[in-house]
Amino acid sequence: MGSALSEPLRSEVYDLIQAECTRNRSDVIALGGVEDHVHLLARVPATIAPAQLVKQVKGVSSHAVNHASGSHQSFKWQGAYGAFSVSKRHVPMIESYVRRQEEHHRERTLFPLLEPPEPGTRS
Repeated sequence: MGSALSEPLRSEVYDLIQAECTRNRSDVIALGGVEDHVHLLARVPATIAPAQLVKQVKGVSSHAVNHASGSHQSFKWQGAYGAFSVSKRHVPMIESYVRRQEEHHRERTLFPLLEPPEPGTRS
């Protein structure tokens, strides 16, 4: 991500992500993250490509943050993202993982397939 996603900016961005998902007929199941990335677990209709939803979420949230009262300057998402489909039986596990991002990063109990590589390392 181009800038750190610390509080209260994180709460603002989460609200924007939730609203944009709703506008795109996608149900947010869980949303969580840390200063350098966000995880979103959503039920997306088959008529919406995941890439399109990500584009909308990133675009709307960065635009709103950068144009709101001038307090947050040059907020920018990184260019890359990961998207995965999950089976219904795995939704509760992934939901818990996403909601507990801060704890997982603090305690280093990360699930490697769902996390970006640490800076300076190769994946």
